[in-house]
Amino acid sequence: MPGPVEILMHEHRIIERALRALRGVCQRLENGEAVPADVPAQLVEFIQTFADRCHHGKEEKHLFPTLEQCGVPRDGGPIGVMLYEHELGRGFVREMAEAASAYARGESAAARFVSAARQYMDLLAQHIYKEDNVLFQIAGNVLDAPTKTALAEAFEREEAELGLGTHEHYEALAGELERAWAT
Repeated sequence: MPGPVEILMHEHRIIERALRALRGVCQRLENGEAVPADVPAQLVEFIQTFADRCHHGKEEKHLFPTLEQCGVPRDGGPIGVMLYEHELGRGFVREMAEAASAYARGESAAARFVSAARQYMDLLAQHIYKEDNVLFQIAGNVLDAPTKTALAEAFEREEAELGLGTHEHYEALAGELERAWAT
């Protein structure tokens, strides 16, 4: 079984595939090209379910509390920054979701969608870098083997709560969207 840091880093790579698709969709919308109405909605669904509920859920319910128990500070430390960025990202995603719905109804919402999406992509690029290169390095140093095993098992339970095959569905969706829309 892969360790908790490896699981989360693998999920980052999946999220990055969807972000490449999102970037391509934004470029097309900015160029006035037609984008099927379901594509922005699919990207929002991916972000809400996979990036937020699945990935950030594991971090917020399991990794961050465990790191705090191991002495990593929340306030004034990396955990507090990550939590703040999760909330900031959720705000951008709410805006994207509203704009995607308006776009699907035929309203002029492409610029609104692109604006929120670009802010989200900028935030997530920095966020993923900080987690991969700072927070996960700290986790690797402070978590002992039994704690890593317990976290990996907790992550498996999170996956089960989302439903059998959900993770695989979203991993495949990220790949399909990337192949179709990344530039």
